[in-house]
Amino acid sequence: MCHRREAFSCRDAFVGLRESFFLSTLDTICCGSIGQTAGSDRNKHLSRELIPGIMMTTEAATIPAGSGKTGQRSPNVNLQSPTQPASPAPTVKASQEHSYSDPTKRSIRWDYTIFFVTLHLLTLLVLMPYFFSWVGVAAFVVGVVVFGQMAIPIGYHRMLSHRSFRSPKWFERTLVTLAMCTAQETPAHWVAWHRMHHSHSDHAEDPHSPRISFMWAHVRWLVHESRTRMATFSMYEKYARDILSDPYYRWIEKLPSPAGMFYLAHAFVYALLAVGISMLVYGNNAEAYRMAASVFVWGVIARTVWVWHITWSVNSITHVFGYRNYQTTDDSRNNWFVSLLTAGEGWHNNHHADPASASVQHRWWEIDPNYYVIRLFGALGLASHIIRPRHVRKSGAES
Repeated sequence: MCHRREAFSCRDAFVGLRESFFLSTLDTICCGSIGQTAGSDRNKHLSRELIPGIMMTTEAATIPAGSGKTGQRSPNVNLQSPTQPASPAPTVKASQEHSYSDPTKRSIRWDYTIFFVTLHLLTLLVLMPYFFSWVGVAAFVVGVVVFGQMAIPIGYHRMLSHRSFRSPKWFERTLVTLAMCTAQETPAHWVAWHRMHHSHSDHAEDPHSPRISFMWAHVRWLVHESRTRMATFSMYEKYARDILSDPYYRWIEKLPSPAGMFYLAHAFVYALLAVGISMLVYGNNAEAYRMAASVFVWGVIARTVWVWHITWSVNSITHVFGYRNYQTTDDSRNNWFVSLLTAGEGWHNNHHADPASASVQHRWWEIDPNYYVIRLFGALGLASHIIRPRHVRKSGAES
Protein backbone atom coordinates (compact mmCIF):
# COMPACT_ATOMS: atom_id res chain seq x y z
CA MET A 1 0.00 0.00 0.00
CA CYS A 2 1.44 3.35 -1.01
CA HIS A 3 1.71 6.31 1.33
CA ARG A 4 -1.14 8.87 1.18
CA ARG A 5 1.18 11.57 -0.16
CA GLU A 6 2.44 9.19 -2.85
CA ALA A 7 -1.13 8.34 -3.74
CA PHE A 8 -2.01 12.00 -4.27
CA SER A 9 1.10 12.45 -6.41
CA CYS A 10 0.14 9.48 -8.53
CA ARG A 11 -3.38 10.81 -8.88
CA ASP A 12 -2.18 14.27 -9.95
CA ALA A 13 0.23 12.75 -12.44
CA PHE A 14 -2.55 10.62 -13.89
CA VAL A 15 -4.88 13.62 -14.24
CA GLY A 16 -2.16 15.58 -15.99
CA LEU A 17 -1.49 12.65 -18.30
CA ARG A 18 -5.18 12.42 -19.21
CA GLU A 19 -5.36 16.13 -20.00
CA SER A 20 -2.27 16.07 -22.21
CA PHE A 21 -3.62 12.95 -23.86
CA PHE A 22 -6.87 14.74 -24.70
CA LEU A 23 -5.10 17.77 -26.09
CA SER A 24 -2.94 15.68 -28.39
CA THR A 25 -5.45 13.13 -29.73
CA LEU A 26 -8.84 11.51 -29.21
CA ASP A 27 -7.97 8.41 -31.19
CA THR A 28 -8.02 5.99 -28.26
CA ILE A 29 -11.13 7.20 -26.50
CA CYS A 30 -13.34 4.54 -27.99
CA CYS A 31 -11.37 2.47 -30.46
CA GLY A 32 -7.88 2.53 -28.94
CA SER A 33 -6.73 1.05 -25.66
CA ILE A 34 -9.79 2.26 -23.76
CA GLY A 35 -12.31 0.97 -26.25
CA GLN A 36 -10.54 -2.35 -26.80
CA THR A 37 -10.62 -3.18 -23.11
CA ALA A 38 -14.22 -2.09 -22.86
CA GLY A 39 -15.64 -4.30 -25.59
CA SER A 40 -19.07 -4.18 -27.13
CA ASP A 41 -20.81 -5.54 -24.02
CA ARG A 42 -19.32 -2.86 -21.83
CA ASN A 43 -20.28 -0.17 -24.33
CA LYS A 44 -23.90 -1.32 -24.15
CA HIS A 45 -23.66 -1.37 -20.35
CA LEU A 46 -22.20 2.14 -20.26
CA SER A 47 -24.95 3.51 -22.53
CA ARG A 48 -27.54 2.25 -20.05
CA GLU A 49 -25.61 3.09 -16.86
CA LEU A 50 -24.30 6.55 -17.71
CA ILE A 51 -27.30 7.70 -19.75
CA PRO A 52 -30.26 5.96 -18.09
CA GLY A 53 -33.46 6.05 -20.08
CA ILE A 54 -32.06 8.37 -22.73
CA MET A 55 -29.82 6.64 -25.20
CA MET A 56 -31.28 3.17 -25.07
CA THR A 57 -29.78 0.75 -27.53
CA THR A 58 -32.03 -0.44 -30.30
CA GLU A 59 -32.04 -3.90 -28.77
CA ALA A 60 -33.33 -2.52 -25.46
CA ALA A 61 -35.89 -0.19 -26.98
CA THR A 62 -37.43 -2.38 -29.67
CA ILE A 63 -40.20 -4.75 -28.62
CA PRO A 64 -39.84 -8.21 -30.15
CA ALA A 65 -43.02 -9.59 -31.65
CA GLY A 66 -44.89 -11.71 -29.15
CA SER A 67 -42.83 -10.51 -26.21
CA GLY A 68 -44.48 -9.27 -23.09
CA LYS A 69 -41.66 -6.85 -22.36
CA THR A 70 -42.19 -3.20 -23.03
CA GLY A 71 -38.57 -2.11 -23.17
CA GLN A 72 -36.61 -0.06 -20.70
CA ARG A 73 -38.51 2.76 -19.08
CA SER A 74 -37.05 6.14 -18.43
CA PRO A 75 -36.60 6.63 -14.66
CA ASN A 76 -37.84 10.23 -14.75
CA VAL A 77 -41.24 9.74 -16.29
CA ASN A 78 -44.65 8.59 -15.13
CA LEU A 79 -46.18 7.28 -18.33
CA GLN A 80 -49.87 7.72 -18.98
CA SER A 81 -52.00 7.09 -21.99
CA PRO A 82 -51.70 9.98 -24.46
CA THR A 83 -55.45 10.42 -24.30
CA GLN A 84 -55.52 10.83 -20.51
CA PRO A 85 -55.07 14.26 -18.94
CA ALA A 86 -51.68 14.68 -17.37
CA SER A 87 -51.07 15.93 -13.88
CA PRO A 88 -49.78 19.47 -13.58
CA ALA A 89 -46.09 20.08 -14.05
CA PRO A 90 -44.13 19.38 -10.86
CA THR A 91 -43.54 22.48 -8.85
CA VAL A 92 -40.01 23.57 -8.14
CA LYS A 93 -39.09 23.16 -4.53
CA ALA A 94 -37.40 26.04 -2.81
CA SER A 95 -34.28 24.00 -2.18
CA GLN A 96 -34.12 23.06 -5.84
CA GLU A 97 -34.50 26.68 -6.93
CA HIS A 98 -31.28 27.46 -5.10
CA SER A 99 -29.42 24.37 -6.31
CA TYR A 100 -28.00 26.21 -9.30
CA SER A 101 -24.54 27.68 -8.85
CA ASP A 102 -25.61 30.78 -10.82
CA PRO A 103 -24.10 29.86 -14.19
CA THR A 104 -24.81 33.39 -15.43
CA LYS A 105 -21.70 34.44 -13.50
CA ARG A 106 -19.46 32.33 -15.72
CA SER A 107 -17.10 34.06 -18.09
CA ILE A 108 -18.40 34.94 -21.54
CA ARG A 109 -17.22 33.10 -24.63
CA TRP A 110 -16.43 36.03 -26.85
CA ASP A 111 -15.88 33.91 -29.95
CA TYR A 112 -19.48 32.70 -29.74
CA THR A 113 -20.82 36.12 -28.78
CA ILE A 114 -19.10 38.06 -31.57
CA PHE A 115 -20.12 35.46 -34.15
CA PHE A 116 -23.76 35.44 -32.99
CA VAL A 117 -24.03 39.24 -32.94
CA THR A 118 -22.32 39.62 -36.32
CA LEU A 119 -24.63 37.18 -38.10
CA HIS A 120 -27.72 38.72 -36.53
CA LEU A 121 -26.65 42.16 -37.75
CA LEU A 122 -25.92 40.83 -41.23
CA THR A 123 -29.35 39.21 -41.32
CA LEU A 124 -30.86 42.70 -41.33
CA LEU A 125 -29.72 42.91 -44.95
CA VAL A 126 -32.86 40.97 -45.91
CA LEU A 127 -34.80 44.17 -45.17
CA MET A 128 -33.00 46.00 -47.97
CA PRO A 129 -34.76 45.81 -51.37
CA TYR A 130 -31.41 45.29 -53.12
CA PHE A 131 -31.00 41.86 -51.51
CA PHE A 132 -34.55 40.64 -52.07
CA SER A 133 -35.35 38.08 -54.75
CA TRP A 134 -37.70 35.14 -54.92
CA VAL A 135 -34.72 32.97 -55.78
CA GLY A 136 -33.14 34.06 -52.51
CA VAL A 137 -36.32 33.22 -50.61
CA ALA A 138 -36.38 29.80 -52.28
CA ALA A 139 -32.75 29.27 -51.23
CA PHE A 140 -33.77 30.14 -47.67
CA VAL A 141 -36.65 27.63 -47.63
CA VAL A 142 -34.55 24.83 -49.13
CA GLY A 143 -31.76 25.60 -46.66
CA VAL A 144 -34.13 25.41 -43.70
CA VAL A 145 -35.36 21.99 -44.85
CA VAL A 146 -31.87 20.61 -45.52
CA PHE A 147 -30.02 22.12 -42.57
CA GLY A 148 -32.80 22.89 -40.11
CA GLN A 149 -34.83 19.71 -40.56
CA MET A 150 -32.68 16.92 -41.95
CA ALA A 151 -29.31 17.85 -40.47
CA ILE A 152 -30.08 18.95 -36.89
CA PRO A 153 -33.39 17.35 -35.76
CA ILE A 154 -33.02 14.15 -37.76
CA GLY A 155 -29.23 13.83 -37.95
CA TYR A 156 -27.82 15.21 -34.71
CA HIS A 157 -30.91 14.66 -32.58
CA ARG A 158 -32.85 11.52 -33.45
CA MET A 159 -30.10 9.57 -35.21
CA LEU A 160 -26.98 10.37 -33.14
CA SER A 161 -28.24 11.53 -29.74
CA HIS A 162 -30.97 8.92 -29.26
CA ARG A 163 -30.09 6.23 -31.81
CA SER A 164 -33.73 6.15 -32.86
CA PHE A 165 -32.78 4.68 -36.22
CA ARG A 166 -29.70 3.51 -38.07
CA SER A 167 -28.35 4.59 -41.42
CA PRO A 168 -25.54 3.47 -43.71
CA LYS A 169 -22.35 5.08 -42.49
CA TRP A 170 -21.93 7.22 -45.60
CA PHE A 171 -25.42 8.67 -45.19
CA GLU A 172 -24.99 9.22 -41.46
CA ARG A 173 -21.76 11.13 -42.09
CA THR A 174 -23.46 13.15 -44.83
CA LEU A 175 -26.14 14.32 -42.39
CA VAL A 176 -23.47 15.10 -39.79
CA THR A 177 -21.47 17.11 -42.34
CA LEU A 178 -24.58 19.12 -43.19
CA ALA A 179 -25.17 19.69 -39.48
CA MET A 180 -21.62 20.97 -39.12
CA CYS A 181 -22.53 23.66 -41.67
CA THR A 182 -25.06 25.16 -39.23
CA ALA A 183 -22.45 26.41 -36.73
CA GLN A 184 -23.99 24.33 -33.93
CA GLU A 185 -20.85 22.59 -32.67
CA THR A 186 -19.37 19.17 -33.41
CA PRO A 187 -21.40 15.94 -33.30
CA ALA A 188 -19.73 14.79 -30.07
CA HIS A 189 -20.28 18.16 -28.39
CA TRP A 190 -23.91 18.51 -29.52
CA VAL A 191 -24.76 14.93 -28.51
CA ALA A 192 -23.03 15.26 -25.12
CA TRP A 193 -24.90 18.46 -24.37
CA HIS A 194 -28.22 16.89 -25.34
CA ARG A 195 -27.75 13.67 -23.40
CA MET A 196 -26.69 15.71 -20.37
CA HIS A 197 -29.92 17.70 -20.77
CA HIS A 198 -31.99 14.51 -20.70
CA SER A 199 -30.10 13.11 -17.72
CA HIS A 200 -30.65 16.27 -15.66
CA SER A 201 -33.55 17.98 -17.40
CA ASP A 202 -34.56 21.18 -15.58
CA HIS A 203 -32.26 20.37 -12.69
CA ALA A 204 -28.95 21.85 -11.62
CA GLU A 205 -26.77 20.07 -14.18
CA ASP A 206 -29.05 20.77 -17.13
CA PRO A 207 -26.97 22.99 -19.44
CA HIS A 208 -29.99 25.02 -20.64
CA SER A 209 -32.93 25.00 -18.26
CA PRO A 210 -35.37 27.93 -18.40
CA ARG A 211 -35.67 27.66 -14.61
CA ILE A 212 -32.63 29.94 -14.63
CA SER A 213 -34.22 32.30 -17.15
CA PHE A 214 -35.97 32.07 -20.48
CA MET A 215 -33.12 33.76 -22.33
CA TRP A 216 -30.62 31.51 -20.58
CA ALA A 217 -32.34 28.46 -22.08
CA HIS A 218 -32.63 30.14 -25.48
CA VAL A 219 -29.11 31.43 -26.06
CA ARG A 220 -27.27 32.71 -23.00
CA TRP A 221 -26.16 29.23 -21.96
CA LEU A 222 -24.08 29.09 -25.15
CA VAL A 223 -22.25 32.36 -24.62
CA HIS A 224 -21.49 31.34 -21.03
CA GLU A 225 -20.36 27.84 -22.02
CA SER A 226 -16.80 27.99 -20.68
CA ARG A 227 -15.79 24.42 -19.86
CA THR A 228 -12.10 23.69 -19.64
CA ARG A 229 -10.66 21.21 -22.09
CA MET A 230 -10.45 18.65 -19.31
CA ALA A 231 -14.11 19.19 -18.40
CA THR A 232 -15.06 18.82 -22.06
CA PHE A 233 -13.11 15.58 -22.24
CA SER A 234 -14.92 14.28 -19.15
CA MET A 235 -18.26 15.24 -20.71
CA TYR A 236 -17.36 13.40 -23.92
CA GLU A 237 -16.19 10.36 -21.98
CA LYS A 238 -19.47 10.12 -20.10
CA TYR A 239 -21.98 11.11 -22.76
CA ALA A 240 -20.41 10.70 -26.21
CA ARG A 241 -18.07 7.70 -26.17
CA ASP A 242 -20.05 5.98 -28.91
CA ILE A 243 -19.85 9.08 -31.12
CA LEU A 244 -16.07 9.26 -30.83
CA SER A 245 -15.74 5.61 -31.83
CA ASP A 246 -16.18 6.90 -35.39
CA PRO A 247 -12.84 8.04 -36.88
CA TYR A 248 -14.51 10.80 -38.91
CA TYR A 249 -16.03 12.37 -35.79
CA ARG A 250 -12.71 12.06 -33.93
CA TRP A 251 -10.99 13.80 -36.85
CA ILE A 252 -13.50 16.64 -36.61
CA GLU A 253 -12.67 17.08 -32.92
CA LYS A 254 -8.97 17.47 -33.72
CA LEU A 255 -9.54 20.45 -36.02
CA PRO A 256 -9.01 23.97 -34.67
CA SER A 257 -12.44 25.57 -34.21
CA PRO A 258 -14.11 22.81 -36.27
CA ALA A 259 -17.62 24.34 -36.24
CA GLY A 260 -16.26 27.62 -37.54
CA MET A 261 -14.09 25.95 -40.16
CA PHE A 262 -16.95 23.88 -41.56
CA TYR A 263 -19.32 26.84 -41.53
CA LEU A 264 -16.93 29.22 -43.30
CA ALA A 265 -15.96 26.54 -45.82
CA HIS A 266 -19.58 25.83 -46.69
CA ALA A 267 -20.32 29.58 -46.95
CA PHE A 268 -17.37 30.01 -49.34
CA VAL A 269 -18.53 27.13 -51.54
CA TYR A 270 -22.10 28.46 -51.45
CA ALA A 271 -20.90 31.92 -52.55
CA LEU A 272 -18.87 30.48 -55.42
CA LEU A 273 -21.84 28.46 -56.65
CA ALA A 274 -24.18 31.45 -56.31
CA VAL A 275 -21.85 33.68 -58.35
CA GLY A 276 -21.13 31.01 -60.96
CA ILE A 277 -24.76 30.07 -61.56
CA SER A 278 -25.87 33.72 -61.60
CA MET A 279 -23.25 34.58 -64.21
CA LEU A 280 -24.34 31.63 -66.35
CA VAL A 281 -27.95 32.81 -66.24
CA TYR A 282 -27.55 36.60 -66.35
CA GLY A 283 -24.09 37.05 -67.79
CA ASN A 284 -21.22 39.04 -66.31
CA ASN A 285 -23.20 42.09 -65.22
CA ALA A 286 -24.53 43.89 -62.16
CA GLU A 287 -27.76 41.89 -62.05
CA ALA A 288 -25.82 38.63 -61.78
CA TYR A 289 -23.88 39.91 -58.78
CA ARG A 290 -27.04 41.29 -57.16
CA MET A 291 -28.74 37.90 -57.55
CA ALA A 292 -25.71 36.10 -56.13
CA ALA A 293 -25.68 38.46 -53.15
CA SER A 294 -29.39 37.88 -52.61
CA VAL A 295 -29.01 34.12 -52.66
CA PHE A 296 -26.09 34.30 -50.23
CA VAL A 297 -27.81 36.64 -47.77
CA TRP A 298 -31.03 34.62 -47.74
CA GLY A 299 -29.61 31.14 -48.29
CA VAL A 300 -26.68 31.32 -45.88
CA ILE A 301 -26.86 34.20 -43.39
CA ALA A 302 -30.63 34.46 -42.80
CA ARG A 303 -31.04 30.68 -42.95
CA THR A 304 -28.32 30.16 -40.35
CA VAL A 305 -29.87 32.59 -37.88
CA TRP A 306 -33.35 31.16 -38.44
CA VAL A 307 -32.17 27.59 -37.87
CA TRP A 308 -30.39 28.71 -34.71
CA HIS A 309 -33.57 30.19 -33.26
CA ILE A 310 -35.91 27.33 -34.16
CA THR A 311 -33.41 24.92 -32.59
CA TRP A 312 -33.06 27.06 -29.47
CA SER A 313 -36.84 27.44 -29.20
CA VAL A 314 -37.08 23.75 -28.31
CA ASN A 315 -34.83 24.40 -25.29
CA SER A 316 -36.71 27.51 -24.19
CA ILE A 317 -40.33 27.70 -25.40
CA THR A 318 -41.20 24.00 -25.04
CA HIS A 319 -40.04 23.98 -21.41
CA VAL A 320 -42.27 26.96 -20.56
CA PHE A 321 -45.37 27.08 -22.79
CA GLY A 322 -47.69 24.29 -23.86
CA TYR A 323 -49.56 21.26 -22.57
CA ARG A 324 -48.40 17.94 -21.14
CA ASN A 325 -49.46 14.41 -22.07
CA TYR A 326 -47.13 12.84 -19.52
CA GLN A 327 -46.11 13.69 -15.99
CA THR A 328 -42.34 13.84 -16.33
CA THR A 329 -40.05 15.23 -13.64
CA ASP A 330 -39.03 18.11 -15.90
CA ASP A 331 -40.97 21.03 -17.36
CA SER A 332 -41.19 19.70 -20.93
CA ARG A 333 -44.32 20.63 -22.85
CA ASN A 334 -45.94 20.09 -26.23
CA ASN A 335 -46.09 23.30 -28.24
CA TRP A 336 -47.84 23.35 -31.61
CA PHE A 337 -46.14 26.58 -32.73
CA VAL A 338 -42.63 25.20 -32.20
CA SER A 339 -43.73 22.01 -33.94
CA LEU A 340 -44.68 24.04 -37.00
CA LEU A 341 -41.29 25.77 -36.99
CA THR A 342 -39.26 22.60 -36.48
CA ALA A 343 -41.29 19.95 -38.36
CA GLY A 344 -42.32 18.13 -35.19
CA GLU A 345 -39.69 18.84 -32.54
CA GLY A 346 -42.20 20.91 -30.55
CA TRP A 347 -44.00 17.82 -29.23
CA HIS A 348 -41.36 17.91 -26.54
CA ASN A 349 -43.19 16.39 -23.61
CA ASN A 350 -43.88 13.33 -25.76
CA HIS A 351 -40.17 13.20 -26.57
CA HIS A 352 -39.09 13.42 -22.92
CA ALA A 353 -41.54 10.67 -22.03
CA ASP A 354 -40.12 8.36 -24.70
CA PRO A 355 -36.73 9.68 -25.89
CA ALA A 356 -35.72 6.48 -27.70
CA SER A 357 -38.59 6.72 -30.18
CA ALA A 358 -38.03 8.05 -33.69
CA SER A 359 -41.52 9.55 -33.55
CA VAL A 360 -43.03 12.15 -31.21
CA GLN A 361 -46.54 11.79 -32.65
CA HIS A 362 -48.53 10.33 -29.74
CA ARG A 363 -51.95 11.70 -30.75
CA TRP A 364 -53.29 11.62 -34.29
CA TRP A 365 -53.17 15.40 -34.65
CA GLU A 366 -49.65 15.79 -33.21
CA ILE A 367 -48.16 15.60 -36.69
CA ASP A 368 -44.45 14.79 -36.81
CA PRO A 369 -43.09 15.49 -40.33
CA ASN A 370 -39.55 14.56 -39.30
CA TYR A 371 -40.73 11.03 -38.51
CA TYR A 372 -42.27 10.70 -41.96
CA VAL A 373 -38.98 11.80 -43.48
CA ILE A 374 -37.26 9.06 -41.49
CA ARG A 375 -39.83 6.58 -42.76
CA LEU A 376 -39.11 7.80 -46.30
CA PHE A 377 -35.41 7.21 -45.64
CA GLY A 378 -36.38 3.69 -44.60
CA ALA A 379 -38.29 3.10 -47.82
CA LEU A 380 -35.23 4.27 -49.77
CA GLY A 381 -32.90 1.98 -47.83
CA LEU A 382 -31.31 4.89 -45.96
CA ALA A 383 -32.74 4.06 -42.52
CA SER A 384 -33.36 0.86 -40.59
CA HIS A 385 -34.20 -0.24 -37.02
CA ILE A 386 -36.63 2.67 -36.76
CA ILE A 387 -37.99 2.74 -33.20
CA ARG A 388 -41.70 3.43 -32.89
CA PRO A 389 -43.33 5.15 -29.88
CA ARG A 390 -43.48 3.11 -26.69
CA HIS A 391 -47.27 2.87 -26.61
CA VAL A 392 -47.18 1.47 -30.17
CA ARG A 393 -44.42 -0.98 -29.26
CA LYS A 394 -46.36 -2.02 -26.18
CA SER A 395 -49.62 -2.59 -28.02
CA GLY A 396 -47.77 -4.59 -30.66
CA ALA A 397 -46.12 -6.75 -28.02
CA GLU A 398 -49.41 -7.41 -26.23
CA SER A 399 -51.35 -8.31 -29.40
